[in-house]
Amino acid sequence: MSKDSKLAQTAKILTFHPTGEYYFAKGLKAYNKRELYKAKKYLERAMELEPEEPVIVCQLAITCTEIGDYGYSNNLLENILNILDPYMTECHYFLANNYAHQGMFKEAFLHASTYLEKEEDGEFSEDAEDLLDLITLESDETEESLTLQDGLIGKQEQAREYLESGNFLKAVDVLKETINEYEDYWSAYNNLALAYFYLGRVEEAYNTLEEVMTKSPGNLHALCNLLVFDYYQQKNEEVDKLVNTLEKVRPILIDHRFKLGSTFALIGRHALAYKWLRQLQKEGYEGDGNFYYWLAASGYELGYEDRAEQDWKRVVKLDPDKAGHEPWLEVNAAVNGFEHHLPSILKRLESEFKEERLFAIFLIKNSIKKQSLTKHKLFTDNSRFSKIEKSYRSLILKNNENRAEDAVDFADQTANVLYQHFNPIQFKEAGLFLMWFAVFIEAVKEEQKLTNPTGWAAACEYIWHKHGNVKQSQTEIAEKYSISTATLSKYIKLVQALII
Repeated sequence: MSKDSKLAQTAKILTFHPTGEYYFAKGLKAYNKRELYKAKKYLERAMELEPEEPVIVCQLAITCTEIGDYGYSNNLLENILNILDPYMTECHYFLANNYAHQGMFKEAFLHASTYLEKEEDGEFSEDAEDLLDLITLESDETEESLTLQDGLIGKQEQAREYLESGNFLKAVDVLKETINEYEDYWSAYNNLALAYFYLGRVEEAYNTLEEVMTKSPGNLHALCNLLVFDYYQQKNEEVDKLVNTLEKVRPILIDHRFKLGSTFALIGRHALAYKWLRQLQKEGYEGDGNFYYWLAASGYELGYEDRAEQDWKRVVKLDPDKAGHEPWLEVNAAVNGFEHHLPSILKRLESEFKEERLFAIFLIKNSIKKQSLTKHKLFTDNSRFSKIEKSYRSLILKNNENRAEDAVDFADQTANVLYQHFNPIQFKEAGLFLMWFAVFIEAVKEEQKLTNPTGWAAACEYIWHKHGNVKQSQTEIAEKYSISTATLSKYIKLVQALII
């Protein structure tokens, strides 16, 4: 027997247990090679093994900043300052840098100032001073007036909520106010264009995007929105031209890559969509529910059913209410109507605005999911419901049996007249129904006598078209609803008096 064989018999097998320091070193190596998503994975593993080591957590935060995941980075840095090591002052500088990138100038100013107070001659003191100069230069504001910048964040969030709930008129008001105060805030312009489009004010939507692209040439969000508008307007030649242009774009920012992928998914160009979204996933991008929704939807359409099922599990993990509503089972709201789109209905039931909640109840009445929706807690036990919504809820549960001739019954009859002409209810038509329920609420307040549902419906459509700069004569509308122009004119005056 050889010497090597004896050694093999007596040798012990040593189990390797990687430490946090081991993964930290691998993370640093990957970071220095600019393999940022790989670095993030190693550093997260290091943090799992040594969660109380602030140096590891800080390096992970820096890596997340480089990737563009500012929210996660901020959470890590705040955790260091609040729990792990309050004296790790450089975290204030890193937070200031993150907040500046996010446009949250008040927070950036305060953290940069805090860093300089604690580390007047610190490693990042010159950078912090430059950042303060940049913040005040870019915003032309002082520390006191920077507090006003918080209003931008609040308005942005408020506008987003209005858009998601379908309250496009209120979204327009907030976004126009935002643009008046922040003339170069392109996100507000893009969202305003969306709100106009959903209201049926198509010309204003296109004009708003044109303004963005004139003042900010190559604005990717504007180009993607233009593609969506052309798609819904069935401008097939324009769609093909824009797709050919956008498929050649190679954006660097994660936000732009996600926007491009989700836009391609929305218009049914699933191969292009999946290319961008899957690439982000391979790089380690940890997106939100919308990211995994479009990733799963486009993957499924391309035949990657098993992977799509796994991606959908991430959606459900982030939002358990999505269980059982896979996009390949879920009816597409943009094609088949809001009345069949559960997330939109639930969002409206939660709205603070009565017309939104009334519209949601009408959608439920006409939904293929009525049976499950009428058992949902937002319908059965909604603390926001006033007497009128409760009455409407009781009405639709009766299934046309023993209907009472009251105000809410009239509201439903009028909405039914509109629904005969506009079904399924798509993005633009949602604005018409919201207008009717808003008019109805005002009519009840004014104790207006409510008769002739057809007259009210016709008048609402006429005014809705007028607001959307769509040419429809009173004669055309009157013929459409089989009423006289005199009757239509009478109800137009009533509606106008209530919405002024």
